[in-house]
Amino acid sequence: MRKDLKHALLRWIDSEAGIESLASGGAQKTVDWPRIIPFVLLHLACLGVLWVGWSPVAVWTSLLLYLVRMFAITGFYHRYFSHKAFKVERGWQFVFAVLGNASAQRGPLWWAGHHRHHHRFVDTEKDAHSPSQHGFWWSHMGWLTSRANFATPYRYVKEWTRFPELVWLNRFDTVVPIFLTTCLYLFGALLERVAPQMGTSGGQMVVWGFFISTVILFHATCTINSLDHMFGTRRFDTPDTSRNNALLALITLGEGWHNNHHHFAVSARQGFRWWEIDITYMLLKLMDRFGIVRDLRPLPERLRSG
Repeated sequence: MRKDLKHALLRWIDSEAGIESLASGGAQKTVDWPRIIPFVLLHLACLGVLWVGWSPVAVWTSLLLYLVRMFAITGFYHRYFSHKAFKVERGWQFVFAVLGNASAQRGPLWWAGHHRHHHRFVDTEKDAHSPSQHGFWWSHMGWLTSRANFATPYRYVKEWTRFPELVWLNRFDTVVPIFLTTCLYLFGALLERVAPQMGTSGGQMVVWGFFISTVILFHATCTINSLDHMFGTRRFDTPDTSRNNALLALITLGEGWHNNHHHFAVSARQGFRWWEIDITYMLLKLMDRFGIVRDLRPLPERLRSG
C-alpha cells in the first residue's frame, strides 16, 4: 500500500514510476486518487482569480495560449501523431510536441496511443471514453483519472518510440507545463515592475495564462469524446455514435466535424464542405506553403462533392 502511494506521487513527475503495478484495460474504472491531486488542484486554482483580479493583458495571454495549444493538440497530437495525416521534419515535430505537452494533456505518445485505441474499439466496452457505454462524465473526464488508462499504450505507437526526445517528453510530461507556469509568473512580475499601468502581476498571469486557459482547453478538447458523440448531425452511417457539431468545431478549431473524421480518419482535413470551418486545416495549409509541413493527406473527390 505504501509502495503504491509512493509510486502514485512519483508519477506526478515521472509518469513511468511503478507503471508495472497499474492495471491495464481501457474500461476499468479504478480512480488513481493520489495521482489526480494535481488535476483537482488545477481546477481549484482557477478560483485564484478572486484574489488576483484581471487585466486585458492577462486575458489576451490566456486566449493566445488557448489557441496556440489547441492547434498543437488538434494539428499535431491528433492529426499528426495519431493519424499521420501529413509529414514534418524532426525539429518541427518536437516543437509542436512541446507545445501540445504545454496543454497538460499528457505526452504525445500517450495521447496518440489512447486515441488509436479509441478508433480501434470505438463505442464498444473497450472504448474508455464512449458516452454510450460509460456515460457522459466518464467519457468526458472520468476515464483520465483511471489507473487503467494512465500508462502509455506503446503497442499502438511503436513508430514514435525511435525518437528519444519524444519518449523523454512523454515520460516527464509535467516538465513543460511547470516551465510554462514559471515563465508566465516571471513575465507578469516583469510587467508589474516595468509597466505597472497594465495592471498585471506574476500571480495574475499564472492564474489566467495557465490555470484558466488550461482548464478551458482541457474541457473543450474533451467535448469531442463526450458531447460530439451525443449531439449533432450524422452525414455518414459510421459504426459509432460520432456527430458533426458546428459549435464544437468552432471552439476546437475544426475537431467538431467528428462524424466526418470517423468516416475518413487519415485526412488532414475534417471539414469536408466549404462551409464546414476547419481552422486547423487552414493553418496546416498555410504551414505547407512555408515548408513547415508537407504531404497533407487530401480528401477523395467523392467526399468533397458527394
